[in-house]
Amino acid sequence: MPTDIFALPGQFYRGNLHTHSTRSDGALPPDEVCRRYRAEGYDFIALTDHFVGPFDYPIVDTTPYRSDDFTTILGAELHSGAMENGELWHILAVGLPPDFAPSNAPSFRPIPDQETGAQIARRARDAGAFVAVAHPEWSGLTTADARSIDAAHAVEIYNHGCAVDCDRPHGFYTLDQLLSEGRQLTLCATDDAHFSTPDAFGGWVMVKADSLDPDALLVALKAGHFYASTGPEFHGVHWTKDTVTIECSAAISVIVQGQGTASACVRGDALTHATLPLDRFAGSPWLRATIIDAAGKRAWTNPVFDRPM
Repeated sequence: MPTDIFALPGQFYRGNLHTHSTRSDGALPPDEVCRRYRAEGYDFIALTDHFVGPFDYPIVDTTPYRSDDFTTILGAELHSGAMENGELWHILAVGLPPDFAPSNAPSFRPIPDQETGAQIARRARDAGAFVAVAHPEWSGLTTADARSIDAAHAVEIYNHGCAVDCDRPHGFYTLDQLLSEGRQLTLCATDDAHFSTPDAFGGWVMVKADSLDPDALLVALKAGHFYASTGPEFHGVHWTKDTVTIECSAAISVIVQGQGTASACVRGDALTHATLPLDRFAGSPWLRATIIDAAGKRAWTNPVFDRPM
C-alpha cells in the first residue's frame, strides 16, 4: 500500500526548497529573504545560492534566522559538467553539510575535467542532501540528461521563477519519462526566487513531519512525505485497487495521471471530494494526482507505485 501521509503523525509544514540571496545572484541579503518568507506564512526555506567560484561556493549559514515558528535547511544549487546542449548542469541539493567540498566550477560555463552533473549529484546525496533535478524545461534538459542523474530523489515539476521570467516552468515530461522507465522519484514545486522580478511565493511543498526540526523535515522529504502546490491543498488521498478518493480545498478539476495516455478526470464547481475509477490504469506502474482550482492554481501528489493490484 502507498504510504498515507495524511494519516502519519505530525503536521504539514509549508516550505520553499529553491531560493537565492546576495550571496550569489539574488537581490536581497539572506536575513531579508528569510524574513519575507516567514512574513508570508512559510514554515521553512532552503537558501540555495549558486555553488560556483564567482560567489566563493556558498553554503549560507541561515541558522541565525531560525525561530520557534520558522526554520531553514542548508543547501545550494550545484553546477558542474555539461548537459547535452553544452550548458552547465543545475542540481538542487537541500540538506548539505556546511563543509561540502567545492566543485571545479570557476564560472557558469562548463570546462574540461569537471565532475559531471551525475557525479556532483551523487556526492551531494552521499553527503546527506535531498537532491532534485532543477527546472528541466528551462534548462533544455533531454531525457538522456535526466536519466544520468541516478542520485536524484525528485524532479522539479514547477519553478515559479521560470514561469514568471520565461514561461518555461515545468518538469512533467521529464518526470513521467523517468517514472515509466522504472525510476521511483518524487516531485517538487519551488520558487527559484531571486527577488529581482515577482518570482517569490508561487510554488512550494507541504511536508508532513513530526516537528519543524530541519532534520525531521529532511527525513520527510527523502521519504516522499509531502505534496507540491501553487495554491490548492490536499486534505486526503486514499488509493485502492479500483479507485482513488481525494479530499481537497475547493477545486474545479481532480485528475489522475499514469503512464502514456492513461488519465481520468472529475470536473465541477467547488469540488472538495471526488472518487475516480482506476480501470484505465491497469498497465501503469505509477499514478499521480492533480487538483486545479478556479484561479488555475494547481497541486500535485507524489507518484505512487505500490497500490493494491
